[in-house]
Order: sequence, then structure tokens, then C-alpha cells
Amino acid sequence: MTFDVVVVGGGPAGATAAEELARSGHSVALIDRAGRIKPCGGAVPPRLIQDFDIPEDQIVARINTARMISPTAQKVDIAIENGYVGMVDREHFDEFLRVRAAQAGATRITGTFVRISREDGETRVWIRRRGTDAPEPVSTRLVIGADGARSDVARAEVPGGDRIPYVIAYHEVIAAPDAGGYDPTRCDVIYDGTISPDFYGWVFPHGAQASVGMGSGVKGVDLKEATAALRRAAGLEGCETIRREGAPIPLEPLKRWDNGRDVVLAGDAAGVVAPSSGEGIYYAMIGGRFAAMAAAATLTSGRVADLALARRFFMKEHKMVFRVLRVMQDTWYRSDDRRERFVTLCRDIDVQRLTFEAYMNKKLVRARPLAHLRIMAKNIGHLTRLIPAT
Repeated sequence: MTFDVVVVGGGPAGATAAEELARSGHSVALIDRAGRIKPCGGAVPPRLIQDFDIPEDQIVARINTARMISPTAQKVDIAIENGYVGMVDREHFDEFLRVRAAQAGATRITGTFVRISREDGETRVWIRRRGTDAPEPVSTRLVIGADGARSDVARAEVPGGDRIPYVIAYHEVIAAPDAGGYDPTRCDVIYDGTISPDFYGWVFPHGAQASVGMGSGVKGVDLKEATAALRRAAGLEGCETIRREGAPIPLEPLKRWDNGRDVVLAGDAAGVVAPSSGEGIYYAMIGGRFAAMAAAATLTSGRVADLALARRFFMKEHKMVFRVLRVMQDTWYRSDDRRERFVTLCRDIDVQRLTFEAYMNKKLVRARPLAHLRIMAKNIGHLTRLIPAT
């Protein structure tokens, strides 16, 4: 059998792409190595829950407050108005998406990607199934590479795919405490150079569990010790540790997502994790949807140039958000003085409302020009030190 599309990687991007293609009548193979759980805070906005029809039982916690914590332990609580941030557990959420793709008609194959070959005009994805030594081929017309930030598909097939910048994220899933300052409806985001010199730490509730972790792209940072320090500071050092996980998180979208022939990328493999926030699940899933659209268009038209539609659609909708978040991260995460001022800035009601409106709807809010002007003035005031840091 020759599949229309082979999807390499069964995370949110790959599983979404496989489901979309299967539902549209295409033959799809979804290749995933079972047993891997990506370290992730697990936050999903209401738009994702609605756009991708996520059932209630996948939402393990509902967050109504975000707490920003500065290097001097200044705390700013931001209420999430008119909604909530959902939390998912990637161990179960990713498998739910893979099962849904199979129910739509995708063929699941448990194995590891080895290489792509092209013989007699046929594209073959070579995989090594679990428990076997010799790789075997799966014939296909197109390939979607959704195999993470260190994507083997991207490195082998797409220009620039071997040079994607990334940070390393690490977290520990713990049994949630039932006392102390822990709040199961609040996310804590810690901006402190002793925890992460270039990113942030987090405590995210997951119902009976919680994700505690941090990320950094600075060489030499001991992620496990930083997380241990974070747990001590949060009063969580005595909680049972259920599992520990680490993985690379890409920092920016690749300049190109396809090879102009038979491969297109999606999710972390394409670099679609939001700067500043590190949010990736929504962008992975919408990237998977766009990759499926581009693959379907190519299969219908026969034009390999249509593979480029995946990046074009994604960047048209999200480029400006990524650009603003990159400027924000480069401006405010560079020192503890800047982090202190950033948390102070978060006390501003305009910042709070515009930030969460943008997060909920996944686009910049343009309807409040006066609020934007006030925020700009306060940004300048902090950057020039005309406004106190606390």
C-alpha cells in the first residue's frame, strides 16, 4: 500500500494533521514512538478547546488567576476575565489525539523514523518498529515531519532544519499539595535569574498533580537544581515526584517548512513555539491543520509549490504575535532588573486585559488605541528608569 501522506511524530501537530487528512478521505499513516511524554506546562486557551473540539474530560484543571513573581518575590495576581485557561496532561492528551486520528481513519504505526529514500519515483519513509532491528519502508506520496524541535525529518530534508535555535525545558510532575500557598486554580510564573537566566519557571496545577519546571538556553545551567530551588521556594520540596522530563523547545519559526518536493513540517519541527510565553500546544495544532491543508492541496493539484501554503497560512495569522512576543522577551528577560520592572508593569490593568484578550483569541487586540499608547508610555518609563521598579 502507498499512503497519500505519512506523518512522522504523534504529538499535537502530527496527530492533528493525521486526523484532518483522514477525515478528508486521504490515506494516512501516523508514525510515533510510544512512551515519550513531552515536558510541558499543559496550558491551552479556550480557542483551542473550541476550535479542536476538546472534550471536558481532557481538561484536568481550570485556571482563573495567573500570578507573576519577580526576583524580589513581588507578586502580581492577574484575574482571567470572561473565561479560564485549561490545563491538559500531555501523557493523556497526546494519546487522546492519536486515538482520535485513528478513529478518523489514520493507520497508527509504532516505530522510530530512520530516513527517507526515493526510488523509481516513489518516496519511502523507513522506520524501525519497536522490537525489531532492521528498518522497513512505508511508501507514500507526501511526508509531514512533526517529530519535534530536533526533527530528524527537518535536518535531513528542509534547508535550515539543522540549525533551529532552542531552549531546554525541564519539569517535574508532582502530587499536588492540599495545604500551604498552593492554589489549584492559579498558575505561578516565576521571573527570576536564579531560576532561569533567560526564560522563566512555573508551577502549573494539573488537578491531582502539578507541573513544576523551567527552561533555559544558557549552557551550563543545571535544570534539575534550578527546579529543586523553585520547589523549595514554592514550598513544594516535600511533594511526591511522579515523573521527570526534559526536551528542547524551539525559539523561532524556520524560514522554510517544506523541501519543494514531498516534505512539509509542522509543530516544534517547524519552530512554532511562541516567544516569551513558550506556548506551543495551540500553535502546534494549528500548524498541523495548516500542514494537512497544504498536503491536501498538493495531492489535489499536483503542484509541490502548494506545500509552502502551510507556512504562508500560519505566518499570515500569527507572524505579528510572534514578532511582538520576541521583542517582549528580548526586552524584559535580559536581567533581573528588567524582570522586576516587567512584573511591576503587569500590575497595569491595560496590560492585563490586552495580554489575556490576545492569549484567549490568539491575535493582537487593536480595538483599544489609547490603552496601547498608555502601555507604550509605561514601557518607556521603565526602560529609562523614570518609573520605579516596584
